[in-house]
Amino acid sequence: MMVQFKNDMSSRQLWTILLGRSALREPAQIEAELERCWERLLQGLSYYRPPSTASADKLKADKTVAAPMKEFGLRISKLLALDEQQSVGILQSYLQEDYRGTRDTLKTVLQDERQSQALLLKIADYYYEERMCLLRCVLLLLTYFQDERHPYMTEYAACVGKLEKDLVSKYRQQFEDLIKAEAPTWETHGNMMTDGQVCRWFRQCLREQALLLEVLFLYYAYFEMPCTELLSFARLFKELGFGRRQTNRHLVDKSMDPLVDRIGSFSSLIVVEGMDIDFLHKCALEDRTDQHQFHNTPDLCKEMDQMLVTFGDIPHHGPVLLGWVLLRHTLSPEDGAAAVTRLGHITLQLDVFSYLTNMLQALSTTGNNCTASTARMCIYGLLSFVITSFEEDTLGSQQHLVNAVCEVLAAPSLAELFWESKPNMGLGMILDGAIGVFPHKPRPLLQLLTALLSDKPTAKKVYMFLDKMSFYTEVYKHKPNDVESSDDETIWRRKAPKLIYPLGSGQTNLRMPLGVLGQASVAPEGLVVRWEYNYSCWSLFTCEIEMLLHVVSTADVLMHCERVKPILDLVYQVINTDWSVSDCLLPLTSRIYMLLQRLTSVINPPVDVITSCVNCLTVLAARQPGKVWSSLHHTGFLPFTSSPLTNMAQCISADGMRAGNYGNLLVLIEQPRGEYAVTIAFLKLVTTLVKGQLGSTQSRGLIPCVLLVLKEMLPTYHKWRYNTYGVRERIGCLILELVHAILNLSAEGEAQDSAPSLQALCIYSLANTEAGQAVINIMAVGVDTIDMVLAGQPSSSGGSEGPGQVLIQTVKLAFSVTNNVLRLKPASDTMSPLEQALTQHGGHGNNLIAVLAKYIYHKHDPALPRLAIQLLKRLASVAPMSVYACLGGDASAIRDAFLMRLQSHTEDMRIKVMILEFLTVAVETQPGLIELFLNLEVKDGSEGSKEFSLGKWSCLAVVLELLDCRQQGQYWCPPLLQRSALAFLHALWTDRRDSALCVLRTREKFWENLTTPLFGTLPSNSDTPEPCVLESCAFVMKIIGLEVYYVHSESLEGSLKSVLQRLASQRRYEYWSECVRSLVCGVCEDDSLRSLNETQTLISAWRTLLILSTSHSDMMQLTEDSVRCKLFMDVLEGTKAALMVPQSLPCLRLGSMMTTLLLILLKQWKSELGSAPPLLPCLSLMLESVLQADPRLMERTKAKLFSCLISALQIQGLNGGEISQLPQLLLCVCGTIQDEALALIDSTRHMTQSVEVQEDSMETDAPRNLQTDQRDGVCVLALHLCKELCLADEDGEQWLLVVRKLPVLPSVLSALELSLRCKKNLYFTESALHLLLTLARTPQGAAAVAGAGVLQSICLPLLSVYEGPTNGVTPAFSRRAQDAPCWPGVYRLCVCLMESLLKTLRYSFINEALDFVGVHQERILQCLNAVRTVQSLACLDEADHTVGFLLQLSAFTKEWQFHLPQLLRDIQINLCYLCQTCTYLLHSKKMLQHCLQAKNGEALPAGRAQRGGQPGAKASSTADEREEAEQKAVQAVQCSLLKILSKTLNTLQHFTPDCCQILLDQCMDLAEYRTLFVLSFSPALDSDSAPSFGTLLASINVALNMLGEEEKKKGAAASAVSSEETQALKSLLMFTMENCVCVLISQAVRCLKDSAVPPRDKQRLKQELSSELSTLFSSLSRFFRRGSPSSPAGGPQTKAGTPGPKGPAEGQEPLVQLVQAFLRHIQR
Repeated sequence: MMVQFKNDMSSRQLWTILLGRSALREPAQIEAELERCWERLLQGLSYYRPPSTASADKLKADKTVAAPMKEFGLRISKLLALDEQQSVGILQSYLQEDYRGTRDTLKTVLQDERQSQALLLKIADYYYEERMCLLRCVLLLLTYFQDERHPYMTEYAACVGKLEKDLVSKYRQQFEDLIKAEAPTWETHGNMMTDGQVCRWFRQCLREQALLLEVLFLYYAYFEMPCTELLSFARLFKELGFGRRQTNRHLVDKSMDPLVDRIGSFSSLIVVEGMDIDFLHKCALEDRTDQHQFHNTPDLCKEMDQMLVTFGDIPHHGPVLLGWVLLRHTLSPEDGAAAVTRLGHITLQLDVFSYLTNMLQALSTTGNNCTASTARMCIYGLLSFVITSFEEDTLGSQQHLVNAVCEVLAAPSLAELFWESKPNMGLGMILDGAIGVFPHKPRPLLQLLTALLSDKPTAKKVYMFLDKMSFYTEVYKHKPNDVESSDDETIWRRKAPKLIYPLGSGQTNLRMPLGVLGQASVAPEGLVVRWEYNYSCWSLFTCEIEMLLHVVSTADVLMHCERVKPILDLVYQVINTDWSVSDCLLPLTSRIYMLLQRLTSVINPPVDVITSCVNCLTVLAARQPGKVWSSLHHTGFLPFTSSPLTNMAQCISADGMRAGNYGNLLVLIEQPRGEYAVTIAFLKLVTTLVKGQLGSTQSRGLIPCVLLVLKEMLPTYHKWRYNTYGVRERIGCLILELVHAILNLSAEGEAQDSAPSLQALCIYSLANTEAGQAVINIMAVGVDTIDMVLAGQPSSSGGSEGPGQVLIQTVKLAFSVTNNVLRLKPASDTMSPLEQALTQHGGHGNNLIAVLAKYIYHKHDPALPRLAIQLLKRLASVAPMSVYACLGGDASAIRDAFLMRLQSHTEDMRIKVMILEFLTVAVETQPGLIELFLNLEVKDGSEGSKEFSLGKWSCLAVVLELLDCRQQGQYWCPPLLQRSALAFLHALWTDRRDSALCVLRTREKFWENLTTPLFGTLPSNSDTPEPCVLESCAFVMKIIGLEVYYVHSESLEGSLKSVLQRLASQRRYEYWSECVRSLVCGVCEDDSLRSLNETQTLISAWRTLLILSTSHSDMMQLTEDSVRCKLFMDVLEGTKAALMVPQSLPCLRLGSMMTTLLLILLKQWKSELGSAPPLLPCLSLMLESVLQADPRLMERTKAKLFSCLISALQIQGLNGGEISQLPQLLLCVCGTIQDEALALIDSTRHMTQSVEVQEDSMETDAPRNLQTDQRDGVCVLALHLCKELCLADEDGEQWLLVVRKLPVLPSVLSALELSLRCKKNLYFTESALHLLLTLARTPQGAAAVAGAGVLQSICLPLLSVYEGPTNGVTPAFSRRAQDAPCWPGVYRLCVCLMESLLKTLRYSFINEALDFVGVHQERILQCLNAVRTVQSLACLDEADHTVGFLLQLSAFTKEWQFHLPQLLRDIQINLCYLCQTCTYLLHSKKMLQHCLQAKNGEALPAGRAQRGGQPGAKASSTADEREEAEQKAVQAVQCSLLKILSKTLNTLQHFTPDCCQILLDQCMDLAEYRTLFVLSFSPALDSDSAPSFGTLLASINVALNMLGEEEKKKGAAASAVSSEETQALKSLLMFTMENCVCVLISQAVRCLKDSAVPPRDKQRLKQELSSELSTLFSSLSRFFRRGSPSSPAGGPQTKAGTPGPKGPAEGQEPLVQLVQAFLRHIQR
């Protein structure tokens, strides 16, 4: 980057700093800059030295400057006649501030002659501007060094104190040098000094002269001018001809006339100021004229007399002559009488008062306000003394004098000074003279009073002054008959009362009573009578307006308009100054509407009066928009519509709209004339009405007005004819102000109907019509045009009054309007014409994006480039185009300009922030542009990889500098700028810009600097932290989170690891947790905080960091249980604080965010929270509060709270069963369940009806259901929470109390029934059934469920679950995962519920159970048969539950036999076959494994592997792991089959006689029990063979073999099954064998006792059983000697493996004893 020359900063930078537009805004900083530069300010233009040999030699010897720079510096020195070293300094300053190329192309430019000449001319312009800025700095100091309202008054005053001594002499000498300077030529300044450059030089010379004189004038306004100085100035100005006799006057053209006049004006003002007229007036009043400095200077006065006698040929002489006449008349009235008379005549011939008026007007429009105010102060003293010293009638035209006085009184302080002065002295005498001719000539008085209005006190004085008028002046041609007069005809008296105005009866009028006296005098116009009559001028003004209304169509209208115009202007000024007076003026203001209607309807309307009327209505509309609109829209003045507006198309087409009287006036009067006073007033009025936030109906009435502006004015106003320079820019600015006001309207109050709103109309018009192109043309003006207009202004200070400033304001409004249109425009798939134009080409044949980007070069108004960048940011994010491509070849140069302003320490902070925000957006949307700004250089790494480093023009260098902890706290690095830098880095991390991230990660101290905000301290609760500080901390947290999440722990930078270690060791986690908690509590106390959004951002970032720490605790160094518990409790307290304010929307949003975090921490930190304080009381209170809020807002929060409560119950339980909130919590949850169930019923019915309506539709796709049932929905989670609470409520008393209060069970069962019928709401159905299952575990709960009609709700509707459209395929037996929600799972739950209810209620529920089994008998039989073909866990689970239900039902065999005999027989048969199937599958593990692989695919092993292993473990492809997974899957199926087998045998035991009974009872009725097994002993297990005794024996052998295998595994070291599981499996096997033996013995004895069985078969049965059971007995004996588990059917027993002292252990086993008894029985 080019380093600036060793000189001080440029003058323009200094001027920007002094204006307060830079980053240096503290008084101490301003003082330091003035201390550094005051000598330069004192030197003025002489600071820039002429060329010299010594300077050239020094430059050549300077090795720090490159040779091309030296060479070009010499060329600059030649062209500008400037010191060689300063020329290089100017070059370097220009390159740093204004150069529009890149540093890489500079060398090429310097070497190319043509390009170097263009650069030379630009540097010349820059040099001229530098000289002007230097003088502007001095002018600024003199303007405000005594202004107590200015923040830098003290610093300015100190600097002026240093300049005071030599400033005048130096600046005067510079002025004289400029006057005498010879014009440059090509011989002296080189061949670049063409005629055009000579004119440019001379214009600059005139500007500098005018600015020097302005400085001198302001100086002498504060400091006294010596007499000799006055004479020398007067002589100097005379020689110069007050600017008109320049040395190079042959170069003056018409465009330079304003500058020449300005020089003359200041010359005149300096001389008048030097006469010290104010002090002279004071001395004359106090009769001490000898104290004036000119009292004892006769020689000087004589010389001045001789010199001024020669004056009179130039208007600028007038004020000088007037002042000198006063001075001579006051100090030496006798000696100077002749000179006074002569000079006085010359002064009046020069029309001095008109000159003063024009001069003050010119200064107020082209200079700074202070200069104009100072000039008015100077002329105020002059006019006051003139009027006091001379008779008014000797001063020429009264109107000219009044005009001058009014222009002087435009300064607010002077109006107050006037009211404080005596009425018979000074300007008060002018007012008295105006009263003398009122109301015959109303204009002078009204004009003066209008000028005297400056604030509320003066407004009240003016109102009271006019309200109590005591004189009424009339002019008569002849004496009337109704008066009598004195002898000398000077005193008149009325003989009869008189109505002053010829108005009708009943109308406002003035009545002059009988006997009123009047003073008569003769005047050229006739007899002037001044009546002593008391009246209110406001009533008179009302009468004047009434008269105008009466004569509006006659020839007298113009005369009356002249009388009414100043009245309206006064009314406007009074109301604008003090609104409280408006009520008193209601009779007058209410007539303005009719006046406006009448005047705009005539053939040749009086434009000036109409303008005044509209101005009055505008100031009224500022406070009463609705009232003004309701009265105004009846006048026909504004555009209107003849038909109701119904849609946007009608509005845009302007169908039925009329332009109104204003539209006609614009087209017929104003446009042909080129004067637009009414248009300006109209635009202000409509803007005021829009800002007044009218109601929707009234706002819609403004649509025709706005449409006229958008369709007829905005696209064409630049083509209209204009007589006055600057009006076009002002109209454009007003139009855009109106549009800007509309776009910033709030959406409140807009009617929700088809008619468009004002805002929608504006957005559509700008996006789709010519209005948008007009706005684009304004934006496309470009920085060069603006700079050219600013350079052409004669303004001295760059204020806000000139056409350049108006143009800048117009362009800024165009930026803001376009940005708002893009922001507010409805989303659309197609690009609007506005967007197309923005992304293609704008005006001037240039690319609009490039034009916008080049506004970065503008330096006058910081808001202009800032708004341009803001619009670029918007376009970069919404428009589908590449900004980089649009910039073309200028991209690098524009980047350099952006970065120059970004890294400048004196640049306005808001521009820097906007640049960083633009780059932040570009990271995501503009890859090419961000690569340009990143400017990363690529080099090959050591291992062939690419390495990146920062380029010379990388924005990262600036960003890193902003983050440097050593820079923090400096004025150029405020917190807001740091926040923007961090946002940019966060965008890089979010977008994963790896090249940039690689560079940043490895930068020295990057992580330390980045995380500095996290180690800081936020202000205490009494001080609200800066929003940007909160956001900065949030961005740092997010960056750390992204880095930890994406980068592997081994690849994490060491510096980041050390930072994370510091965060833990310095207890920063606890600190930030406490801060977040306090911030949440602060929002809850006051949700209108200005930092609300930033607070939410920080909380969100903290939430992300904590969530990440749950899975990356080692990397985050957050491993201590106490810290985790502290963080969790802070989150809990913050969540509680947020959710306990249910009426506050911001608090509820924060509460929702915190609830999410709370739920995740509950899930992840279970072990740490077990010892935490009780969570349920706090969560219960939060739930109660949330249930009171708007359910539409709190749907997700309620769901998360329910999940939190479920987790808390699972972690902590009820803390011993005692919790005071349990009844209320149950009541809240059940109330929610009831409401949600009813809502679900309505939703389901609605969806069902919708589907039925669409059944006849031609659509082939199924309609999208409005599904409200969700796995994590409120209803589902509430049901699960209720289930957990019921589990915790062991005795069920609390639940019963709730059931009695709320009909929750009927609601749930109704929803359940409807869901089952429609086969919808799967998650609700499952959760409801789980709740019912939980309730059914206790007798009270089961009774309540059964009493609520559970069977009616489930039994028949359940048919819809599995009787689907599938033909012959049972959907229950699909091979999906066992735990996945599915409708077969619902059926299984229903069966399980029936089992539980029957088990609990027993006989009370037997009829319902039989109904259920009767309805679903087909499904039950299918399920029992399906085990052979489908071995999925889901199928086996259903079989398990089915057999379990049948087991409970088998206890009531007689009832079953009575009601459903055939079904009982079918089930018995199927249970026998199921026993055979299970035995068959358990017999051969390989066969089972083959069946699983062949029929179930590969899903089961993998799924089972996931279930058996750790959650989320990655699947491995190795053969060993795959085999292990398959083994686990087979074991799981074996376990399920074994459960089914044991329950099946247990059920069959109820269908066969009891063993003991059949063995001992010889009289048993065998007819009650059927033979279940065939008398066969072959171990055939195929489905074709009927179940036989061999099947039972095979079952015993299978169980015994499995017991043996388990015994073998017992000693194995690597067992995948825990000891508890092994023990449970052994017990299950024992239980199976016991049941099997019991069934075998029972069936065998029944056969032996059955007479129908042949004896041969009985003998065979005995032999086979004796043999088989003997073998079994020996096996069991060996097994029990080793030790065996007890059967789950038996009670507590001693360990079988422990031998007794007197006999073997097997003698004590019931099973062995049973077998022995049976063997003895059959062997008898």
